[in-house]
Amino acid sequence: MVNAGDTSFIIICTALVFIMTPGLGFFYGGLGRRKNVVSNLMNSAFILGIGIVLWFVLGYSIAFGGGGSIIGSFDHLLMNGIPLDEVYGGDEGTIPTYVFAIFQMAFALITPAIITGSTAGRIKFKALFFIIAIWSIIVYYPLAHMVWGENGFIGSQIGALDFAGGDVVHISSGVSGLVLALLVGKRQQYDAISYRVHNIPFVMLGMGLLWFGWFGFNAGSALTAGGLAGHAFLVTALAAAAALISWVVIDVIKEGKPTLIGACTGVVAGLVGITPAAGFVPIYAALIIGLAVSPVCYFGIVLIKRVLKIDDALDAFGCHGIGGIFGGLLTGVFAQAAIGGVDGLAYGNAAQLGAQALGIIITIGWTVAGTLVAAGIVRAFTPLRATKQEESVGLDRSQHGESAYPSFNGLD
Repeated sequence: MVNAGDTSFIIICTALVFIMTPGLGFFYGGLGRRKNVVSNLMNSAFILGIGIVLWFVLGYSIAFGGGGSIIGSFDHLLMNGIPLDEVYGGDEGTIPTYVFAIFQMAFALITPAIITGSTAGRIKFKALFFIIAIWSIIVYYPLAHMVWGENGFIGSQIGALDFAGGDVVHISSGVSGLVLALLVGKRQQYDAISYRVHNIPFVMLGMGLLWFGWFGFNAGSALTAGGLAGHAFLVTALAAAAALISWVVIDVIKEGKPTLIGACTGVVAGLVGITPAAGFVPIYAALIIGLAVSPVCYFGIVLIKRVLKIDDALDAFGCHGIGGIFGGLLTGVFAQAAIGGVDGLAYGNAAQLGAQALGIIITIGWTVAGTLVAAGIVRAFTPLRATKQEESVGLDRSQHGESAYPSFNGLD
């Protein structure tokens, strides 16, 4: 039976999650170079269009439209066959299916937007547009079904836990970003020049919008305005705050000074780490996850960029991929039946950690294969990489004919 309080709560949470995608645009826009800020913003903006259309045309049906182990069905294309008064979850549900669909729509927007950070500054917009569209269809929608859908292979059959998107959102987007970064290649003179953050206030604004929206992301995943939603909200705040502190400590130790960029990055890492665990782990575990995820992501980024020399431009894999894997594994350690109905390793159920690891491995494998297919299809009819001239001029002018700072005439 529909509950007005639960329904109102999820609609509000949907709006919160929706603002995360423009917020990510500011976060990425600030982190990138001046000549690419419009491009980085546009990479989030266009997904608001194509992502919503694809979700309601076929995405919802593939993800939640049936009980297959890999995909749902094609029975509900354009939401066909779903009456306005249908309740999601049957007799135990309290929100309309339409409300659940718009909530999940917001997840389907932010996820591909995260990918764009890895290839920032050198991928052609035309190529990115079609990659994101194909990727959503062959990677995200089936993966959402496998983890959250009825009889899904990862969630229902293997028993892996993912409260709000460790596998579905963060690991999938981070791994895809890494694959695309390798396919597209490094930015020009990547090993020879210093790529400086061009607008730190943008980064702070983006982080604020992301953290604000993340409360809806995690708390809303309870699908009811009850104690579990409150718990998810609390641990989301705590893990992000702890990760902020630990990243700033690392900055002081390594660089001698605390940085705002480090603080903002730490918040994002903490939010990613707690996402799969938010509805399963106790409060002390959220503190541990937050404190630990920052050094894991920090040194993961150092490994990727300085040792392996992979140009994950805005650390999509460094934060989201590594943080999602770390958070997913610790969910298997600290999950407590009193909170989410399942115990983890710390409470005597070692098998749950194994299920988490297997779910992550399957997610990575599915994501790598799907990303390669999507990029291969697009590469058959258009180059993935901008030309040297286009990259030198900047993607703002070469891809969009715009400039964020038209009166600026200095060197970039």
